Amino acid sequence: MTTSRRNRRGADRGRDMAALLSDFGHDLPTIPALEPEAKEPRIFKYAPRRGAARGGRGWAAATAPASAWCMTSDQTPVFWPFVSAPALPPTGAQMGVDQLSGGSFYCDPFGWVLRDDVPATNPNIFQFAKPGSGKSGTTKAFCTRMMPFGYRTLVTGDVKDEYESLCRALGVEPFVIAPGFWARVNPLDMGPLGDGWKDLSAEEQQRRATIIFKRWLVLVRGLVGSMKIDDERRVPFGPDESDVVRNALQILTGYAAGNTVLKETTIPRLWDLLRNPTEELVRACEYANIRAFLDDTRLLRNALGELVTGTLAGLFDDFTNIEVDWRAPIQSFSLSRLDGLGDEAVGIALLCMNSWGRGLREIAEPGDLRIVVRDEVWKQMRLGTAAVASFDADLRLSRGMAGKGGDIQFCNLHKPSDLLSVGDADSQAAMIAKDLLELADIKILGAQKPRVARELDSMLGLGPIAQDLVSGWAMQDKGRALWCIGDATYKVQTVLHPLEKKLYYTNEAIEAAA
Repeated sequence: MTTSRRNRRGADRGRDMAALLSDFGHDLPTIPALEPEAKEPRIFKYAPRRGAARGGRGWAAATAPASAWCMTSDQTPVFWPFVSAPALPPTGAQMGVDQLSGGSFYCDPFGWVLRDDVPATNPNIFQFAKPGSGKSGTTKAFCTRMMPFGYRTLVTGDVKDEYESLCRALGVEPFVIAPGFWARVNPLDMGPLGDGWKDLSAEEQQRRATIIFKRWLVLVRGLVGSMKIDDERRVPFGPDESDVVRNALQILTGYAAGNTVLKETTIPRLWDLLRNPTEELVRACEYANIRAFLDDTRLLRNALGELVTGTLAGLFDDFTNIEVDWRAPIQSFSLSRLDGLGDEAVGIALLCMNSWGRGLREIAEPGDLRIVVRDEVWKQMRLGTAAVASFDADLRLSRGMAGKGGDIQFCNLHKPSDLLSVGDADSQAAMIAKDLLELADIKILGAQKPRVARELDSMLGLGPIAQDLVSGWAMQDKGRALWCIGDATYKVQTVLHPLEKKLYYTNEAIEAAA
């Protein structure tokens, strides 16, 4: 027993391997002692349920009572009426901040149309906002930020020269359409549909001819309908006038004679043929003689004559003499120098430019996507029912033709009365104008006065909370707007880079006057 205990005590007092090796001059490597890690500071300091027991820290003697509610999903909006809509996919132009979710807001009209989870069926955009609220900046930011995705911009009528600086920054010189300038645009230009006519089959020729003559009839109907007989009545353009113009255009282009190559014509030539009708035209229109033809078409001729010698003179009275580079990132046509001629002249110019632009876009290359900016829309719509119908036809081109191309129509208006002032409350023009909103699933509602916000509510069914946002929150800063994507609503603040703010600035005239 004693020996066993001694052996154990000896083993306890024995040297380890490190001590033995040190006798022979060898040292084992040692492991450095680890320093204790410092604790990270707490991000949040949790307070007791009743609050910290100190002055000014929210301490309460009792906990707040909590109530439980049980309801269905269709009843929930009564208690939380403006819960944020589902976030949109991060594709397209990054416009700014979604104030309800705190994330970035992206605008991708064609991408939305192709997605089943976004309630948008067409890419057209209507923007309502009072002057000076950032409407122009939002439009230019969208156009510029969509360019990296292959989109190009077409401004068919820059009434205030707001896009000149943007064009020049992108290396493009805008075209000036004004009396005394060299540029001419022919609204009756056939466009790409007239190319290679003799090589087309009979069926294709008939299909293209239908499109061309229909576009021309819509234009002439709008131009003639813009002329007034007196303060209340406009020049009528019914089936008889339509038949006369159609037959005259077919004779002037050679389509009636079956020519292998169509000849381009102009509005002055159309007027000249109606003033000096041929036997072929009288016979095609089924008139007994030339005298009967002249008597029955007097109003039509006089309206065209007033246009040719007045508003269209020096602008749209000859063949197109400009070469447009459709590969450029932006193209703009300045109409600012027509402002002194009155709103009606500007509206007629917009009508002609829109028809000409639509003709050039009727056949687009696959993947050729374009944003067509339409400013001061109300000036065209006040020309009458036919002008409103022409604008309606432009909006329907957004989905492209024959699976090729496609345009985003970006229309800027100040207030709903721009649509309602085209005619009497129950008139055909007013009904067509109201229906135009159905052709745009994307609506941007910028800052408005309370009365105008109520008008928007009557047309769109916004609700009181949305009205307050448009007339309150949106009025406090530029670029604030309520974006309505189908039935979903988003509270968005457009954010501009300092360079964009300088490039998009539109108050030079006010600044110079001050």
